[in-house]
Amino acid sequence: GIKPRPYLVVAGCLVSRYGDELVKSLPEVDLWLGVHEEGTLPAKMAALLGTYPGLKRPTGTRVPSTKPSYAYLKIGEGCNHRCRFCTIPSIRGRLSSRPVSPLLEEARAILDLGISELVLVAQDVTSYGRDLNMRHGLESLLSGLAKLPGLRWLRLMYLYPAGLSPRTLRFLADLGPPLLPYFDLPLQHVHPDMLSAMGRPFAKDPRIVIDRIRHHFAKPSLRTSLIVGFPGERPHHFRTLCEFTRKARFNHLGVFMYSQEAGTAAAKLPGQVGPQTKRRRRDTLMMLQAQISAEDLARWQDQDMDVLVDRSSPEWPGLHEGRVWFQAPEVDGLTYVSGEGVRPGRMVKARIEETKTYDLVALV
Repeated sequence: GIKPRPYLVVAGCLVSRYGDELVKSLPEVDLWLGVHEEGTLPAKMAALLGTYPGLKRPTGTRVPSTKPSYAYLKIGEGCNHRCRFCTIPSIRGRLSSRPVSPLLEEARAILDLGISELVLVAQDVTSYGRDLNMRHGLESLLSGLAKLPGLRWLRLMYLYPAGLSPRTLRFLADLGPPLLPYFDLPLQHVHPDMLSAMGRPFAKDPRIVIDRIRHHFAKPSLRTSLIVGFPGERPHHFRTLCEFTRKARFNHLGVFMYSQEAGTAAAKLPGQVGPQTKRRRRDTLMMLQAQISAEDLARWQDQDMDVLVDRSSPEWPGLHEGRVWFQAPEVDGLTYVSGEGVRPGRMVKARIEETKTYDLVALV
């Protein structure tokens, strides 16, 4: 075996949810940490290693594990909503926002490393600060972040539609760069019967928030995720979802087949949909979205755009993977870019030479 023997530490959601079962089935693991136990890691590792219990983290902020171009900034944990298909509240608890000051400090340290893009994440970004008695918490945080030197792109993920009020959208529009007009809206469905059955915490007609965004932003990029095969979803519900997708024309769309998660209210609902029907509905929506995406990307042909370079491509020397402003890391398409001065971490101006279904090809 390996000498000295490494210690095996397992952390995260599965530990919080299935801790006792995991401990019994994986005795080789030395340390288990649930989602709320991160702060105990130094002391517990010190105990394992037999060193001073006051073992501290390295000086400074965290070391980003992402590409040299972007970093995630987690602004909160947990969720106050009770969607019937979701396990997050039972695992991660209620909304717990991080205060503005340490978030700004962490953001400054990340930007000092030469990173150009911050991606704000939480289970519910638009509810940020409510648990801290902040009336307009997200506005306060974004106002501080937008002023930080070195920040080229500021992206928001996981925006609940109910939180995108006219006031919030006016603020976002007025804030301008570095904030990107990119809206990640986890709609999950559009038919009122399904939204009600899912326990979704927003108005019955998601079209309202989409129209509201497009009223404040001339050319926003819209992303959403949809669930097919939720218990009780009938053919007419799915047809409504398809028609909505055709008309809304999301720039990015992901489709998930409903899964019966133990411990959720939806797992016990009648009208469970069969796996073949779920797969067929997912494939139908994704074929529809593929056509929409290809048509949308075609309009960027021969345009000069800023490309943030993430990494060298393993496909061949000189080719790099990057993104333009409407491509979020890890979830959207890529821009393959090559040319003089292209290297990971840099923002380069490149011409779009080719458009594909989900990706772009550019040349400096």
